[in-house]
Amino acid sequence: MVDPDLADLNAFVAVARARSFRGAAGLRGVSASSLSEALRRLEARLGVRLLNRTTRSVTPTEAGERLLERLAPAFTEIDAALDGINSFRDSPRGTLKLNVPTIVARDILPSITHRFLAAHPGIRLEIATNDSFIDVLAAGFDAGIRYDERIERDMIAVPIGPRVQRFVAAAAPSYLAARGSPTHPRDVLEHACIRHRFGSGVMPAWEFERSGEIIRVSPDGPLIASTLEIEMAAALAGLGLIYSFEEFLRPSLDSGNLKPVLADWWQSFSGPFLYYQSRVHVPAPLRAFLDFIKRERAAQKLPA
Repeated sequence: MVDPDLADLNAFVAVARARSFRGAAGLRGVSASSLSEALRRLEARLGVRLLNRTTRSVTPTEAGERLLERLAPAFTEIDAALDGINSFRDSPRGTLKLNVPTIVARDILPSITHRFLAAHPGIRLEIATNDSFIDVLAAGFDAGIRYDERIERDMIAVPIGPRVQRFVAAAAPSYLAARGSPTHPRDVLEHACIRHRFGSGVMPAWEFERSGEIIRVSPDGPLIASTLEIEMAAALAGLGLIYSFEEFLRPSLDSGNLKPVLADWWQSFSGPFLYYQSRVHVPAPLRAFLDFIKRERAAQKLPA
């Protein structure tokens, strides 16, 4: 048997973790066909099938699972060893991969990323948006950003962005002129509403709160979308009530293109956190990002 190539073994680990040739290719910046060819070479050299492939899924065989269990920690150690060289440079280098919700990518990260990259020219930042909670490490990311109720307990969480946010309800003046404005959250059920569905398929209820009383409603309406811009266009056109992050609706509220609805029932919630796995060695690009965030918060006298 010819000894397998290290690059082919690394390709196997990437595909087995991602459970997808296309997903692994996207994370590694290579083509899916090159990973497929690497797997064919590896299986031929080892004389055993490592992955079961169908048109819909990629799963490790029993032999593949055993090989992955041994290889994954080894490649983690190799990455750590190579990353350790960063300590000998004036500034860290490498790639930092983050998985974040759409609202964070849109309204929180833009003001942070350009300053961070300007301070660390040797780092390349890759940001993927995903509104579902995923295993960031298994998917090939260094860290994720999520809200506290979605963070696993074995993760380290660091505040990033505003510490308090709100969900707000609003509608175009033309809609309110035609249908009137609800005076209680349950009145929303009598109105046309623009709903948001996450990529996971979840369509969350609208939640309102006042003086400790919480009311959840699941209204109906003419549009269900997974894109904030589509929802906003529909609301501005007077198709119905919209319920979303205040940061997203604020410019239209300030301009008068949207009017607040049930403002005394708007619910506040904790802002997002950057989270990553607790481990002794933190990759230099991630460590640089963590230090940058902490310095920024200290400069703004925000809680660390």
